[in-house]
Amino acid sequence: MIHMRQTIALFKFVVALLIFLGISAHAESPDPLADGREAQSWLKKIQSAAQKLNYSGTFVYQQANQMRTSRITHLLDGKNEVEKLEVLDGKPREYIRNNDEVICYVPETKTLLVEKRVTHDVFPAILAANPADLTEFYTVRKDETGRVAGYDCQAIILEPKDNLRYGYKLWAEKSTGLLLRAQTLNEKRDVVEQIAFTQIAIGNIDRNRAKPSFANTTGWRVENAVMSQVSLSGWTVKSLPPGFRKIREVKRMVSEASAPTMIASANGQPTQREVAQIVFSDGLAAISVFIEPGTQSRTEGSLQQGALNIVGKRQGDFWLTIVGEVPTAAIRQVANSIEFKSK
Repeated sequence: MIHMRQTIALFKFVVALLIFLGISAHAESPDPLADGREAQSWLKKIQSAAQKLNYSGTFVYQQANQMRTSRITHLLDGKNEVEKLEVLDGKPREYIRNNDEVICYVPETKTLLVEKRVTHDVFPAILAANPADLTEFYTVRKDETGRVAGYDCQAIILEPKDNLRYGYKLWAEKSTGLLLRAQTLNEKRDVVEQIAFTQIAIGNIDRNRAKPSFANTTGWRVENAVMSQVSLSGWTVKSLPPGFRKIREVKRMVSEASAPTMIASANGQPTQREVAQIVFSDGLAAISVFIEPGTQSRTEGSLQQGALNIVGKRQGDFWLTIVGEVPTAAIRQVANSIEFKSK
């Protein structure tokens, strides 16, 4: 009888303890709405930090089996942004940006390419939309903490709400919010693309780091990018993924210096051709439709490289190249719904 009373008392104690622990766990469990708001706040910090902080570091971009290393220095001088981007692998390239003017130094051909910046989503400034707008198409939440390039970071997850965009995992430096690593995730949550700082200094940056490495460019050829905003109203995409909207329409002359794979003319001189581009974005991912006269002999087809999907197709008298940081289903949906109506 004593043993029975002891057993019942122990059972009641265990039940009471489990109820207490359940109540405690429930009380301490995170509020999904509050967690979502905090995650959005982190996205705002990431967006602001890339534009307003001074920093200099080396980052590695990994796509499928390819890796590229670059060094970036970013300075804010009053209202003026100055940025230097050096490509450290392969043929040397150096980009100096003063606000929206970009000069590309191409030493092997002694060429300076001068153009206006048309995109504002270069790492670590990858967010182009209001973070609150992204929540319609992504579930945004905080994830684990960790270290990247020696800095303590908070990870943020963006899970897509459909199969027409990738997911993302972002690591923001805890003190400043600067983005130090970004991963692109497929539907299996496998990493299909990654970009991350391996070394970075934040704050007090020597301004000489943002100066061009080529002090004497006397005799270099200056090529101004002939690019203009245009209305390509004859072209429409009937079936865009939800949330994607047109953000830019431009025409530009493409030359050998800016497109090394371009075919040379019969006399060996680089040819130039006019290419139109329509860009769509959901604020995080982008899809571009490149349009040019279809005079060259090309083979239709598709290609996937890391997170990038590419489709090339002939449409009437034009050749279309559709490029996007989106899954195959999305790029095919866009490619199959492009229409042209001549005026």
